[in-house]
Amino acid sequence: MAIAGAAILLAMVAYNVLVQFVDVALNGAFIDWVSGQFLNMNNLNEFGLDAGVALDIVGTRYFFFQLGLFGAALLAAVGLAAAHVARGRAEREARARAAELLRTYLAHDLEASEAFPEGWEELALVAAEAKRQSAEKERQLADESARRSDLVTYLAHDLKTPLTSVIGYLSLLDEVPDMPDAQRRRYVGVALDKACRLERLVNEFFDITRYSLTHIELELAPVDLAGLLVQIADEFYPALAAHGNEACVVVCGERRTVEAPGEPLMVTVDAARLARVFGNLIKNAIAYSDEGTEIAIRVERDEGLVRVSVTDTGATIPSHKLRSIFDKFFRLDEARGSATGGAGLGLAIAREIVELHGGTIAAASEEGVTTFTVELPNPTEGTEA
Repeated sequence: MAIAGAAILLAMVAYNVLVQFVDVALNGAFIDWVSGQFLNMNNLNEFGLDAGVALDIVGTRYFFFQLGLFGAALLAAVGLAAAHVARGRAEREARARAAELLRTYLAHDLEASEAFPEGWEELALVAAEAKRQSAEKERQLADESARRSDLVTYLAHDLKTPLTSVIGYLSLLDEVPDMPDAQRRRYVGVALDKACRLERLVNEFFDITRYSLTHIELELAPVDLAGLLVQIADEFYPALAAHGNEACVVVCGERRTVEAPGEPLMVTVDAARLARVFGNLIKNAIAYSDEGTEIAIRVERDEGLVRVSVTDTGATIPSHKLRSIFDKFFRLDEARGSATGGAGLGLAIAREIVELHGGTIAAASEEGVTTFTVELPNPTEGTEA
Protein backbone atom coordinates (compact mmCIF):
# COMPACT_ATOMS: atom_id res chain seq x y z
CA MET A 1 0.00 0.00 0.00
CA ALA A 2 2.76 2.40 0.86
CA ILE A 3 4.51 1.78 -2.46
CA ALA A 4 1.26 2.22 -4.42
CA GLY A 5 0.53 5.50 -2.65
CA ALA A 6 4.06 6.70 -3.34
CA ALA A 7 3.66 5.76 -7.03
CA ILE A 8 0.39 7.70 -7.36
CA LEU A 9 1.87 10.73 -5.61
CA LEU A 10 4.93 10.58 -7.83
CA ALA A 11 2.73 10.33 -10.94
CA MET A 12 0.72 13.38 -9.93
CA VAL A 13 3.86 15.38 -9.26
CA ALA A 14 5.41 14.28 -12.56
CA TYR A 15 2.18 15.09 -14.39
CA ASN A 16 2.01 18.62 -13.00
CA VAL A 17 5.65 19.22 -13.80
CA LEU A 18 5.15 18.09 -17.41
CA VAL A 19 2.01 20.20 -17.83
CA GLN A 20 3.75 23.25 -16.46
CA PHE A 21 6.71 22.72 -18.77
CA VAL A 22 4.85 21.78 -21.96
CA ASP A 23 1.83 24.02 -21.67
CA VAL A 24 3.00 26.99 -19.67
CA ALA A 25 6.74 27.23 -20.24
CA LEU A 26 6.37 26.59 -24.00
CA ASN A 27 3.34 28.91 -24.12
CA GLY A 28 1.09 26.31 -25.83
CA ALA A 29 3.39 25.74 -28.80
CA PHE A 30 3.55 21.97 -28.31
CA ILE A 31 -0.24 21.66 -27.87
CA ASP A 32 -0.81 23.67 -31.07
CA TRP A 33 1.49 21.31 -32.96
CA VAL A 34 -0.35 18.21 -31.68
CA SER A 35 -3.76 19.63 -32.59
CA GLY A 36 -2.57 20.61 -36.04
CA GLN A 37 -1.24 17.13 -36.73
CA PHE A 38 -3.92 14.93 -35.20
CA LEU A 39 -7.06 16.93 -34.49
CA ASN A 40 -7.71 18.92 -37.70
CA MET A 41 -11.09 18.85 -39.49
CA ASN A 42 -9.91 16.52 -42.26
CA ASN A 43 -8.99 13.88 -39.74
CA LEU A 44 -12.38 14.20 -38.12
CA ASN A 45 -14.16 13.70 -41.51
CA GLU A 46 -12.23 10.47 -41.98
CA PHE A 47 -13.85 9.16 -38.82
CA GLY A 48 -17.37 10.03 -40.22
CA LEU A 49 -17.87 13.19 -38.21
CA ASP A 50 -19.79 16.02 -39.80
CA ALA A 51 -17.63 19.06 -40.24
CA GLY A 52 -20.57 21.19 -39.33
CA VAL A 53 -20.98 19.58 -35.95
CA ALA A 54 -19.85 21.92 -33.29
CA LEU A 55 -16.77 20.42 -31.70
CA ASP A 56 -14.71 21.92 -28.95
CA ILE A 57 -11.44 21.34 -30.70
CA VAL A 58 -9.33 23.15 -28.16
CA GLY A 59 -10.95 21.41 -25.18
CA THR A 60 -10.76 18.03 -26.84
CA ARG A 61 -7.18 18.30 -27.83
CA TYR A 62 -6.25 19.58 -24.34
CA PHE A 63 -8.08 16.64 -22.74
CA PHE A 64 -6.26 14.06 -24.83
CA PHE A 65 -2.98 15.82 -24.31
CA GLN A 66 -3.45 15.79 -20.51
CA LEU A 67 -4.48 12.16 -20.68
CA GLY A 68 -1.29 11.29 -22.52
CA LEU A 69 0.85 13.19 -20.09
CA PHE A 70 -0.81 11.54 -17.13
CA GLY A 71 -0.37 8.11 -18.70
CA ALA A 72 3.32 8.79 -19.30
CA ALA A 73 3.78 9.98 -15.72
CA LEU A 74 1.89 6.96 -14.35
CA LEU A 75 4.04 4.59 -16.37
CA ALA A 76 7.15 6.30 -15.01
CA ALA A 77 5.84 6.04 -11.46
CA VAL A 78 4.98 2.37 -11.87
CA GLY A 79 8.43 1.73 -13.30
CA LEU A 80 10.07 3.45 -10.34
CA ALA A 81 7.91 1.52 -7.88
CA ALA A 82 8.77 -1.75 -9.60
CA ALA A 83 12.46 -0.85 -9.48
CA HIS A 84 12.14 -0.02 -5.76
CA VAL A 85 10.48 -3.36 -5.06
CA ALA A 86 13.13 -5.20 -7.04
CA ARG A 87 15.91 -3.38 -5.25
CA GLY A 88 14.36 -4.18 -1.86
CA ARG A 89 14.08 -7.82 -2.79
CA ALA A 90 17.69 -7.86 -3.96
CA GLU A 91 18.85 -6.25 -0.71
CA ARG A 92 16.91 -8.80 1.37
CA GLU A 93 18.41 -11.62 -0.63
CA ALA A 94 21.87 -10.12 -0.20
CA ARG A 95 21.40 -9.84 3.57
CA ALA A 96 20.16 -13.40 3.77
CA ARG A 97 23.13 -14.57 1.70
CA ALA A 98 25.53 -12.61 3.92
CA ALA A 99 23.98 -14.12 7.06
CA GLU A 100 24.28 -17.60 5.58
CA LEU A 101 27.94 -17.07 4.68
CA LEU A 102 28.69 -15.69 8.16
CA ARG A 103 27.00 -18.63 9.88
CA THR A 104 28.96 -21.06 7.75
CA TYR A 105 32.24 -19.26 8.42
CA LEU A 106 31.74 -18.94 12.19
CA ALA A 107 30.45 -22.49 12.64
CA HIS A 108 33.31 -24.21 10.83
CA ASP A 109 37.08 -24.09 10.94
CA LEU A 110 37.46 -22.34 7.60
CA GLU A 111 39.63 -19.62 6.19
CA ALA A 112 37.76 -16.50 5.10
CA SER A 113 38.80 -17.10 1.49
CA GLU A 114 37.19 -20.55 1.64
CA ALA A 115 33.89 -19.43 3.16
CA PHE A 116 33.28 -16.28 1.11
CA PRO A 117 33.05 -16.37 -2.71
CA GLU A 118 34.41 -13.73 -5.06
CA GLY A 119 32.75 -10.37 -4.59
CA TRP A 120 32.43 -10.72 -0.80
CA GLU A 121 35.99 -9.66 0.05
CA GLU A 122 35.01 -6.76 2.32
CA LEU A 123 32.64 -8.89 4.39
CA ALA A 124 35.32 -11.60 4.54
CA LEU A 125 37.81 -9.14 6.05
CA VAL A 126 35.33 -7.92 8.65
CA ALA A 127 34.28 -11.47 9.57
CA ALA A 128 37.89 -12.64 9.85
CA GLU A 129 38.75 -9.76 12.19
CA ALA A 130 35.65 -10.40 14.33
CA LYS A 131 36.51 -14.10 14.54
CA ARG A 132 40.10 -13.29 15.51
CA GLN A 133 38.99 -10.91 18.27
CA SER A 134 36.48 -13.45 19.56
CA ALA A 135 39.14 -16.16 19.66
CA GLU A 136 41.55 -13.83 21.44
CA LYS A 137 38.90 -12.93 24.02
CA GLU A 138 38.13 -16.60 24.61
CA ARG A 139 41.83 -17.32 25.03
CA GLN A 140 42.20 -14.50 27.56
CA LEU A 141 39.19 -15.69 29.54
CA ALA A 142 40.53 -19.25 29.52
CA ASP A 143 43.96 -18.06 30.71
CA GLU A 144 42.36 -15.95 33.41
CA SER A 145 40.20 -18.83 34.57
CA ALA A 146 43.22 -21.13 34.68
CA ARG A 147 45.26 -18.60 36.67
CA ARG A 148 42.37 -18.09 39.08
CA SER A 149 41.96 -21.85 39.56
CA ASP A 150 45.69 -22.36 40.10
CA LEU A 151 45.85 -19.44 42.52
CA VAL A 152 42.96 -20.68 44.64
CA THR A 153 44.54 -24.14 44.74
CA TYR A 154 47.90 -22.71 45.79
CA LEU A 155 46.35 -20.46 48.45
CA ALA A 156 44.27 -23.29 49.88
CA HIS A 157 47.40 -25.43 50.12
CA ASP A 158 49.56 -22.63 51.51
CA LEU A 159 47.05 -21.80 54.25
CA LYS A 160 47.91 -25.10 55.95
CA THR A 161 51.61 -24.35 56.46
CA PRO A 162 51.44 -21.13 58.50
CA LEU A 163 48.37 -22.35 60.36
CA THR A 164 50.19 -25.53 61.36
CA SER A 165 53.18 -23.47 62.53
CA VAL A 166 51.03 -21.10 64.57
CA ILE A 167 49.22 -23.97 66.28
CA GLY A 168 52.49 -25.83 66.89
CA TYR A 169 54.38 -22.95 68.50
CA LEU A 170 51.39 -21.82 70.58
CA SER A 171 50.98 -25.41 71.77
CA LEU A 172 54.63 -25.46 72.89
CA LEU A 173 54.17 -22.21 74.76
CA ASP A 174 51.05 -23.57 76.43
CA GLU A 175 52.67 -26.90 77.36
CA VAL A 176 55.86 -25.38 78.82
CA PRO A 177 54.81 -22.47 81.06
CA ASP A 178 58.30 -22.12 82.56
CA MET A 179 60.03 -21.89 79.18
CA PRO A 180 63.13 -19.62 79.22
CA ASP A 181 62.36 -16.04 78.18
CA ALA A 182 64.72 -16.10 75.18
CA GLN A 183 63.14 -19.25 73.82
CA ARG A 184 59.64 -17.95 74.57
CA ARG A 185 60.33 -14.71 72.68
CA ARG A 186 61.65 -16.67 69.70
CA TYR A 187 58.57 -18.94 69.59
CA VAL A 188 56.23 -15.95 69.92
CA GLY A 189 58.08 -14.18 67.12
CA VAL A 190 57.81 -17.19 64.81
CA ALA A 191 54.11 -17.64 65.62
CA LEU A 192 53.45 -13.96 64.97
CA ASP A 193 55.30 -14.08 61.64
CA LYS A 194 53.32 -17.12 60.52
CA ALA A 195 50.07 -15.50 61.68
CA CYS A 196 50.87 -12.44 59.57
CA ARG A 197 51.53 -14.71 56.60
CA LEU A 198 48.21 -16.40 57.23
CA GLU A 199 46.47 -13.02 57.31
CA ARG A 200 47.99 -12.07 53.95
CA LEU A 201 46.73 -15.29 52.38
CA VAL A 202 43.22 -14.75 53.76
CA ASN A 203 43.24 -11.19 52.44
CA GLU A 204 44.13 -12.52 49.02
CA PHE A 205 41.08 -14.75 49.12
CA PHE A 206 38.95 -11.72 49.96
CA ASP A 207 40.54 -9.74 47.13
CA ILE A 208 39.58 -12.47 44.65
CA THR A 209 35.99 -12.51 45.90
CA ARG A 210 35.62 -8.72 45.98
CA TYR A 211 37.06 -8.29 42.50
CA SER A 212 34.70 -10.90 41.09
CA LEU A 213 31.56 -9.54 42.76
CA THR A 214 32.10 -5.80 43.12
CA HIS A 215 31.58 -3.14 40.48
CA ILE A 216 33.75 -0.10 41.11
CA GLU A 217 31.85 3.19 41.21
CA LEU A 218 33.75 6.47 41.50
CA GLU A 219 32.96 9.33 43.85
CA LEU A 220 34.62 12.32 42.20
CA ALA A 221 35.68 15.45 44.09
CA PRO A 222 38.48 18.06 43.87
CA VAL A 223 41.62 16.59 45.47
CA ASP A 224 45.17 17.86 46.08
CA LEU A 225 47.04 15.14 44.21
CA ALA A 226 50.45 16.30 45.45
CA GLY A 227 49.31 16.16 49.07
CA LEU A 228 47.69 12.74 48.51
CA LEU A 229 50.95 11.27 47.17
CA VAL A 230 53.00 12.73 50.02
CA GLN A 231 50.56 11.24 52.53
CA ILE A 232 50.63 7.80 50.88
CA ALA A 233 54.45 7.77 50.78
CA ASP A 234 54.54 8.72 54.46
CA GLU A 235 52.16 5.88 55.35
CA PHE A 236 54.56 3.42 53.73
CA TYR A 237 57.49 4.63 55.85
CA PRO A 238 57.66 1.45 58.03
CA ALA A 239 57.69 -0.86 54.98
CA LEU A 240 60.23 1.38 53.23
CA ALA A 241 62.49 1.49 56.28
CA ALA A 242 62.30 -2.29 56.75
CA HIS A 243 63.55 -2.75 53.18
CA GLY A 244 66.13 0.03 53.39
CA ASN A 245 64.27 2.13 50.82
CA GLU A 246 63.46 5.81 50.77
CA ALA A 247 60.61 7.38 48.81
CA CYS A 248 60.84 10.88 47.39
CA VAL A 249 57.90 12.81 45.94
CA VAL A 250 58.76 15.41 43.28
CA VAL A 251 55.92 17.61 42.00
CA CYS A 252 56.70 19.68 38.89
CA GLY A 253 60.40 19.61 39.76
CA GLU A 254 59.89 20.49 43.44
CA ARG A 255 60.52 17.95 46.19
CA ARG A 256 57.61 17.56 48.61
CA THR A 257 57.48 16.13 52.13
CA VAL A 258 54.98 16.03 54.98
CA GLU A 259 56.84 18.94 56.58
CA ALA A 260 57.03 20.88 53.28
CA PRO A 261 53.85 20.04 51.32
CA GLY A 262 54.18 22.98 48.88
CA GLU A 263 51.45 24.31 46.62
CA PRO A 264 48.50 21.99 46.00
CA LEU A 265 47.91 20.34 42.63
CA MET A 266 44.14 20.05 42.27
CA VAL A 267 42.47 17.35 40.19
CA THR A 268 38.90 16.01 40.20
CA VAL A 269 39.17 12.31 41.07
CA ASP A 270 38.06 9.64 43.52
CA ALA A 271 40.72 10.12 46.20
CA ALA A 272 40.12 6.79 47.98
CA ARG A 273 40.33 4.80 44.74
CA LEU A 274 43.46 6.60 43.52
CA ALA A 275 45.07 6.08 46.91
CA ARG A 276 44.66 2.36 46.30
CA VAL A 277 46.23 2.70 42.85
CA PHE A 278 49.33 4.54 44.05
CA GLY A 279 49.51 2.40 47.20
CA ASN A 280 49.69 -0.72 45.03
CA LEU A 281 52.40 0.82 42.85
CA ILE A 282 54.52 1.83 45.85
CA LYS A 283 54.01 -1.58 47.49
CA ASN A 284 55.14 -3.30 44.30
CA ALA A 285 58.16 -0.99 44.06
CA ILE A 286 59.19 -1.92 47.61
CA ALA A 287 58.70 -5.64 46.98
CA TYR A 288 60.70 -5.80 43.75
CA SER A 289 63.34 -3.09 44.25
CA ASP A 290 66.88 -3.64 45.51
CA GLU A 291 67.42 -2.97 49.19
CA GLY A 292 68.72 0.49 50.01
CA THR A 293 67.54 2.08 46.72
CA GLU A 294 65.34 5.10 46.22
CA ILE A 295 61.75 4.93 44.99
CA ALA A 296 60.93 8.07 43.01
CA ILE A 297 57.38 9.39 42.72
CA ARG A 298 57.21 12.18 40.14
CA VAL A 299 54.24 14.34 39.20
CA GLU A 300 54.08 16.53 36.09
CA ARG A 301 51.40 18.61 34.43
CA ASP A 302 50.96 18.58 30.68
CA GLU A 303 48.32 19.98 28.37
CA GLY A 304 45.01 18.54 29.51
CA LEU A 305 46.47 15.87 31.82
CA VAL A 306 48.51 15.15 34.92
CA ARG A 307 51.18 12.43 34.83
CA VAL A 308 52.36 10.42 37.87
CA SER A 309 55.28 7.98 37.65
CA VAL A 310 56.63 5.53 40.25
CA THR A 311 60.19 4.38 39.54
CA ASP A 312 62.27 1.76 41.35
CA THR A 313 65.64 0.09 40.77
CA GLY A 314 65.84 -3.69 40.80
CA ALA A 315 65.50 -6.62 38.45
CA THR A 316 64.39 -5.88 34.90
CA ILE A 317 60.90 -7.17 34.11
CA PRO A 318 60.99 -9.30 30.93
CA SER A 319 59.07 -7.85 28.00
CA HIS A 320 56.71 -10.85 27.73
CA LYS A 321 55.68 -10.34 31.36
CA LEU A 322 55.23 -6.59 30.87
CA ARG A 323 52.54 -7.35 28.30
CA SER A 324 50.55 -9.34 30.89
CA ILE A 325 51.40 -7.46 34.05
CA PHE A 326 47.97 -5.75 34.26
CA ASP A 327 46.00 -8.95 33.63
CA LYS A 328 43.88 -10.36 36.45
CA PHE A 329 45.54 -13.07 38.54
CA PHE A 330 48.91 -12.56 36.83
CA ARG A 331 51.79 -12.72 39.30
CA LEU A 332 55.19 -11.40 38.32
CA ASP A 333 56.82 -13.75 40.80
CA GLU A 334 55.04 -17.08 40.39
CA ALA A 335 56.85 -18.73 43.30
CA ARG A 336 54.15 -19.85 45.71
CA GLY A 337 56.23 -19.25 48.80
CA SER A 338 57.50 -15.86 47.73
CA ALA A 339 56.58 -12.87 49.86
CA THR A 340 56.07 -10.88 46.68
CA GLY A 341 53.68 -13.40 45.11
CA GLY A 342 50.22 -11.93 45.81
CA ALA A 343 46.89 -12.74 44.24
CA GLY A 344 47.84 -10.88 41.07
CA LEU A 345 44.98 -8.41 41.44
CA GLY A 346 46.70 -5.23 42.57
CA LEU A 347 47.72 -3.97 39.14
CA ALA A 348 44.53 -5.25 37.47
CA ILE A 349 42.44 -3.26 39.95
CA ALA A 350 44.74 -0.24 39.49
CA ARG A 351 44.21 -0.34 35.72
CA GLU A 352 40.43 -0.55 36.11
CA ILE A 353 40.35 2.44 38.48
CA VAL A 354 42.59 4.54 36.24
CA GLU A 355 40.55 3.70 33.13
CA LEU A 356 37.32 4.58 34.96
CA HIS A 357 38.89 8.02 35.46
CA GLY A 358 39.43 8.19 31.68
CA GLY A 359 43.20 7.77 32.11
CA THR A 360 45.87 5.25 31.20
CA ILE A 361 48.46 3.21 33.07
CA ALA A 362 51.59 1.69 31.55
CA ALA A 363 54.78 -0.05 32.64
CA ALA A 364 58.32 0.08 31.28
CA SER A 365 61.41 -1.77 32.49
CA GLU A 366 64.94 -1.48 31.14
CA GLU A 367 68.41 -2.02 32.60
CA GLY A 368 67.05 -2.58 36.09
CA VAL A 369 64.88 0.55 36.19
CA THR A 370 61.11 -0.06 36.26
CA THR A 371 58.60 2.76 35.89
CA PHE A 372 54.83 2.69 36.19
CA THR A 373 53.17 5.74 34.66
CA VAL A 374 49.62 6.92 35.30
CA GLU A 375 48.08 9.66 33.17
CA LEU A 376 44.83 11.30 34.31
CA PRO A 377 42.92 13.74 32.06
CA ASN A 378 41.37 17.15 32.79
CA PRO A 379 43.12 18.35 35.92
CA THR A 380 41.39 21.28 37.63
CA GLU A 381 43.04 24.44 36.37
CA GLY A 382 44.91 26.54 38.85
CA THR A 383 45.75 25.79 42.45
CA GLU A 384 43.94 26.21 45.71
CA ALA A 385 45.33 27.00 49.10
